[in-house]
Amino acid sequence: EFVLRDAIGRDWQCGTLQVDFNLPARLGATYIAEDGQKHVPVMLHRALFGSLERFTGILIEHYAGALPLWLAPVQVMVTTITSDGDDYAREVARRFRTAGLRTELDLRNEKINYKVREHSLQKIPVIIALGKREVEERTVSIRRLGAKGQRVLPLDDALAALLEEADTRGQPAAPADRAGGAETAQAQGVGT
Repeated sequence: EFVLRDAIGRDWQCGTLQVDFNLPARLGATYIAEDGQKHVPVMLHRALFGSLERFTGILIEHYAGALPLWLAPVQVMVTTITSDGDDYAREVARRFRTAGLRTELDLRNEKINYKVREHSLQKIPVIIALGKREVEERTVSIRRLGAKGQRVLPLDDALAALLEEADTRGQPAAPADRAGGAETAQAQGVGT
């Protein structure tokens, strides 16, 4: 039996591997061995993660609900400070969605602090806040879940950085991935 520990230290039995001597006989299962005789096999049952529901629950518990970017159901929330940024916010959200990031848009007429707090409580890993300056400069203000402060980046740079993080599951890309793919990796002797 395999046990996983959640974020608050509780142990959860998850996967199992069992040796079964009874079920093959009850099923009448046999095989012909090297000696030419019929023998009853031993059966192995495995459920490496237990039920999918239990594994998902343990995963959520492990991260205390704050799933990493690559795993979060909503990866990015695009929100506006004033309605002046609505058109730009739609464009940003469309670009992020087209690139493959699970992105939602919040254009409600609420104070930005209220929106940020609400989406932080929902454990959305990236909140993009757009105001007049971001619209004029074609930048985005990125606020990460649990981080103090924010970063302002050009839209294309922010999109590229978040895509790389999601694609590499937060791990640095391998040199071959950054420098030209499999051909470069083979030329450098990587992976051979």
